[in-house]
Amino acid sequence: MIFINMFRGFCMALADSVPGVSGGTIAFLLGFYDRFLSSLDNLIHGSGQGRRPALKFLIQLGLGWVIGMGLAILALSRVFESHIYAISSVFIGFILFAIPLVLHEEKMTLRGRWKWSPFVLAGIVFVVVVSSIHPVSGGAVSGVGSLVYVFLGGLVAISAMVLPGISGSTLLLIMGLYLPVITAVRAVMGFDFSALPTVIAFALGVCAGVALIIRLLRYLMEHYRAQMIFLIVGLMLGSLYSVVLGPTTLEPPRAAMALGTFRPLFFLLGGAVILGLQGMKIWLTRKGIQKTEE
Repeated sequence: MIFINMFRGFCMALADSVPGVSGGTIAFLLGFYDRFLSSLDNLIHGSGQGRRPALKFLIQLGLGWVIGMGLAILALSRVFESHIYAISSVFIGFILFAIPLVLHEEKMTLRGRWKWSPFVLAGIVFVVVVSSIHPVSGGAVSGVGSLVYVFLGGLVAISAMVLPGISGSTLLLIMGLYLPVITAVRAVMGFDFSALPTVIAFALGVCAGVALIIRLLRYLMEHYRAQMIFLIVGLMLGSLYSVVLGPTTLEPPRAAMALGTFRPLFFLLGGAVILGLQGMKIWLTRKGIQKTEE
């Protein structure tokens, strides 16, 4: 189970590190999202008896996440700029192939509850509105005001990362913080500590987000699951808009993705990854691993 949980964390990190599909979506597709959410909640708000298994699970998940994120950061800050349209095509494949799987997984939850479908529109509108905000450019972050904004970016990003739907990296991208944060983390990993204030501000935002949002998300998923699933689908659909605009947030800005810059083969690659993860979930279920964990 240690290596399976590490692999799950590794997959979540790859999703969290790039705009497109959140780590929460990967957890959802692989069938351990509810356990992931409850473990975070038990670690922060639970008793000693509930914290021990939660901590064990999250450490195993976290080891894989750190490895995946470290590898992604070392490569992505360069690759993202030089191959933006190919990578954006992969993200679109992630999203469009993931939505039908989310709906299929939750078909019993959604049956007879289509009156809540306007939450799909709410999710789309939210992403479109946020996409218009660019207070920080794609360059370096400096000054107290910018560091406060980075803190808020960390808080918002981690909230999205644990929610199966919009990617936290997508929110960072449309807030103009994706490249500054990735570049700052890579610099610190290379022992260039001039970017350390940016990394600390972001990390503090992440910690604050986990403490504030996890219990709320768990409550909403348990008591208003149909509404949340519709909202998640809307966030995923809306994130297509932000991915298309992604190249405009680079420094210097590039043209938004169009049919001429869309890469069908990379789109299919993104879809193949999502289908592969779904296949892994089916395999784990047949082996009895999914059921024994719940």
